[in-house]
Amino acid sequence: MYLFIEPMHNTRKYLIATHGTFSAGVKSSLEMIMGNTEHLFIIQAYIDQNIAVEDEIKEVLEQISANDELIIFSDILGGSVTNQLLQLALKPNIHIVSGFNLPLLIDVLLGDTERSIEDVISNAIIDAKEQMVYISKHINLEKPIEAE
Repeated sequence: MYLFIEPMHNTRKYLIATHGTFSAGVKSSLEMIMGNTEHLFIIQAYIDQNIAVEDEIKEVLEQISANDELIIFSDILGGSVTNQLLQLALKPNIHIVSGFNLPLLIDVLLGDTERSIEDVISNAIIDAKEQMVYISKHINLEKPIEAE
């Protein structure tokens, strides 16, 4: 008799870690656009002087198993929040993206779970960069120049 054991599937979990309440606002926007988001954690760094960022990170990590993937989005490359997270970058199931925008988050959260997370993130970054457009410049280029 053979016993077939189905392989463990990774659960993708997400953390938005930012200075102040930015992460709560982003989560609110995501939920407005996508509905309730499962496995999404936030860290609002430095809004309560009695709570250390390290402790908040530890609380999230306690909810991540070895079979999970944790995708972390931080606000500023080189910022104190991102620097606190850098030690996690060496773990094979943790992926850190800094300098995110809402289109990037949506692409990653809705990403195909059959594709590698590295591929999902790389493509989402390309698409997110294309979402940043100086609209006024484009509009001004299309306006006819008025004679004086």
